[in-house]
Amino acid sequence: MSRWVGGNGYEVEPIRLDGRTMLRVRQYGVTVAYCRSVAEVTKYVDLEELVELVSLPVEGAHHRA
Repeated sequence: MSRWVGGNGYEVEPIRLDGRTMLRVRQYGVTVAYCRSVAEVTKYVDLEELVELVSLPVEGAHHRA
């Protein structure tokens, strides 16, 4: 699942909450908001500062099909 990080310790990630997809906004690991839309996220963090974290495969790890 995707996760984005920005300045001032903010991170945003989609989660399932009560059967709905929400965007959880955390700062330094502390939840500050659950947002229903990207527009709501902008109240807490500048979208231009966010970068997506990508998990790369570990060298030597075997892929199982």
